[in-house]
Amino acid sequence: MINKSDPQTVVSELPQGRVVCMDSAYDVDQRNRDRDVVVTASYCGVLCARFASAHNPKGVIGVDCGIGLEGSAIAGLWFYEALNMPAAAVDVTTVELGNGLDVYERGIISRHNDPALRCGVQEGMPVADAVTLILDQNDLTIPEPAAITNRTVVHETETGSIVCTDSIAFALPEDRDRNVLCTGGHTGRSAVPYLRTARPRGFICSDGGIGRVQSGIAGLTIVEREGLAGAAVDVKTARMGDGLSTYKDGVISFINKPAVERGVRIGMKAREAAERLLLGDPATS
Repeated sequence: MINKSDPQTVVSELPQGRVVCMDSAYDVDQRNRDRDVVVTASYCGVLCARFASAHNPKGVIGVDCGIGLEGSAIAGLWFYEALNMPAAAVDVTTVELGNGLDVYERGIISRHNDPALRCGVQEGMPVADAVTLILDQNDLTIPEPAAITNRTVVHETETGSIVCTDSIAFALPEDRDRNVLCTGGHTGRSAVPYLRTARPRGFICSDGGIGRVQSGIAGLTIVEREGLAGAAVDVKTARMGDGLSTYKDGVISFINKPAVERGVRIGMKAREAAERLLLGDPATS
């Protein structure tokens, strides 16, 4: 039976912890410390994260509230991530704001942080499934920074692959002359030593907002003298530090001459550009 005088409603109680719903993130309290996944009907901003994280729950679910200006409605996800606390936001169109039980029963995950991802939480997942995954993760150790590369092969052929990774610094020897790398960093001069070492078949990074004297894309010109084909996506179209977003969301804003010779064009979707970099013949294109 729901205690209407108590803002918290326990909807599941298991040996590994509880799932507790509440209408506001301000209602998280000491009862939730170290054992509960709290499902709130508040937005996932930094302010709410400060209040909820102060009581150290096992995980937090909130609402994306349409993401908000400059991502403000989900910025708390990375506040929680800095604390190694799994957190996710639900699509506001799937729930009734201010109703924590409705968020639990009807919510669909739209965004999550890395600790939640390591628990198995995915976009498009019902909240009830996400909270179970978070509860089942009893030892969420903090990995070394270099261990989180998010290397993902998104397209394979007999002669090479399109590989996403969050930084060009995470390239592997197997990428040399074979794979196209889609990465999340800018294409400034600091990327050049990594590009020279990796020597991928092609690469797509971010323009980093371009910067003064076009410093965010300076690497494109430097490595084109060495025959490396590369492009950059508009920073407004893809998340920096997220190679998968570069590939899935990015739109090409700058290219170098070897990339032009393989058919890459400004305004092209990054996924199409990556295929052209992969399939074009560097010797004859």
